[in-house]
Amino acid sequence: MESKNKNSRRDFLKIGGSAAIGLPAMQLIGCNNQVTALEKKELSQNDSIRKFPDNFIWGTATAAYQVEGAVNEDGRGVSIWDTYSKIPGKIKNNDTGDVACDMYHRYKEDVQLMKSIHAGAYRFSVSWPRVFSNATGTPNPKGLDFYNRLIDELLANGITPYATLYHWDLPQILQDKYGGWQSKETSKAFAEYAAYVTEKISDRVKHYFTLNEFYSFTDLSYGLGQLAPGLKLPQKAVAQVRHNAVLAHGMGLQAMRQVTKSTLEIGVAENIVTAVPIIETQENIEAAKKATRELNAGLLTVMMEGKYTDNYLNSLGPDAPDFTEEELKLIAEPLDFVGINVYLANKYVLAANNETGYELISHAKNHPTMASPWHLVSPECLYWAPRLVKELWNPKEIYITENGCGATDELSDEGQIMDTDRVMFIKNYLTQLHRATNEGIPVKGYFHWSLMDNFEWIFGYGIRFGLFYMDYKTLERTPKLSPEYFKTIARDNILV
Repeated sequence: MESKNKNSRRDFLKIGGSAAIGLPAMQLIGCNNQVTALEKKELSQNDSIRKFPDNFIWGTATAAYQVEGAVNEDGRGVSIWDTYSKIPGKIKNNDTGDVACDMYHRYKEDVQLMKSIHAGAYRFSVSWPRVFSNATGTPNPKGLDFYNRLIDELLANGITPYATLYHWDLPQILQDKYGGWQSKETSKAFAEYAAYVTEKISDRVKHYFTLNEFYSFTDLSYGLGQLAPGLKLPQKAVAQVRHNAVLAHGMGLQAMRQVTKSTLEIGVAENIVTAVPIIETQENIEAAKKATRELNAGLLTVMMEGKYTDNYLNSLGPDAPDFTEEELKLIAEPLDFVGINVYLANKYVLAANNETGYELISHAKNHPTMASPWHLVSPECLYWAPRLVKELWNPKEIYITENGCGATDELSDEGQIMDTDRVMFIKNYLTQLHRATNEGIPVKGYFHWSLMDNFEWIFGYGIRFGLFYMDYKTLERTPKLSPEYFKTIARDNILV
C-alpha cells in the first residue's frame, strides 16, 4: 500500500529546523559554505572519531499486539491481552489493540517508512495465537501467511527481518487450561510453536529472539498484577512463573536449532535490570557488576550461567522454584547473542563493606523523567548495560533490542511534530552507546522503540513512543522531527 503521507513527509523535510539536522557537516561550517582544506581534514577526523563499527545495524522495533490490529481476522485466536484490555478500567481510556495501527493491512506502507529513514533491520514479533488459533495442534495457515508477506516485503526493500517469537500475547486457552506461565505445559507449548515458526521462515529469517522482557510478563503480570493476565500470586508461584519462562526459552531454543535447515542466530531480548556506578571508581564499578548479576538472578543470570545464585535461592527460601539440573542445562543453552532492552538506570550503586559488597542508591525525588513517569532519564545506562553484560558473561554479540522514550507529541497547526525531547533523548543515549562500541564492547546493533506510535499496554494510546505519529482515527502516519535525526545517523553510521 502506498503511503498516504508522501507529500506531507516531503514537505516536512523542507522545514528549516529539521532540515539542518540532516545537512552534511560540510554545509554547516565556514562562510558562504567555503570550507578550507584544514576544515575538511578536521571534519574527516571527527567523522572517524564519531563512527560506529562497520556493519552496525540500525533498526526499529514493534510488537504484534501493539501494531497489527485485525484481532478477529483470518483465524487468529484470542490472547490474554485481548481479554485483559476488555476488562473495564484496566487500560487507560479502556483502549484495546483491536485495530491498533492496522499494520496487518498496512504493512507495505510501514516498510516504506522504515526504508525512508535508512533502517536496515526491523524487529517484529510473531503473534502466537495468530499462528496457532488454539496455541497447539493444527497451525493456522492464514496467520503464518501474514508473516511470510511481511518478511518478503522487508527483504525486497533491503531490510533484514529480526523475529521475536513471544512478546506477551499468550494464547488465552493456555491461561485458561494451565494458568499460563504457572505451568511447564506452557513452556512445552512454546517450544512446539517456536519450532514450527522457525521451520517455516528460516529460509529467509536468520535472526531470532525467543521471548521478550521476562520480568514484564512474569513479575508484572503474575506478581504485581499490572499487566495481563493481571494476577497477584504468592511469591512461590511467581518464582515458578519465572522459572517456567526461562525454561520455555531453553526448550524453544533447542527445538528451533533442531528443525532449521540453515545457520541461524538465536538470542533473547530481556529488559535487564541495569545497575550503574554512581561514581566511576574501580570499587563502584565492581560493585555495579555484582549488583547486576544479583538483580537479574532469576532471569538473565540463570540463562547465561545455568544456575541460580546462592543469594537468590537463599532469599526465596521455601518459596524457591521447583527445578531440575536437566532443566538448568536447557535454560543455559548457548546463545548466539544477547539482546537487552535498555531505557534507564534502574539503580545507582556504591561499593559497600557488607555481605553483598554493594549498596543500592534510589533516584532522587526530583530526578528528571520523560513523559512516562517510570522513565528516569539516565543516558549512561546505554553504556553500562552492555559493558556489564560483556564483563559478566562475555557473549559473542550484544544487541540493544529496545531503546526509546514516550512523549505527548502533538500536531502543530502546520501538521508538524517537533519532538525535540525525543531528539535530545536519542542524541544523549547514543553518545553513551558510542562510548561502549568505541571501547570494543561487541554491540552489533540498535533497535529504536518504536517505529510508530502504538498501543502502549496499560497506558493505551495516551503515550507515544514512535518515530512516526499515528492519527488513531484516520490511521495516517506522519513523520516527526526524530526520524530525520535517526535517518542521518543510520545513513552515515556516524553519531551526530
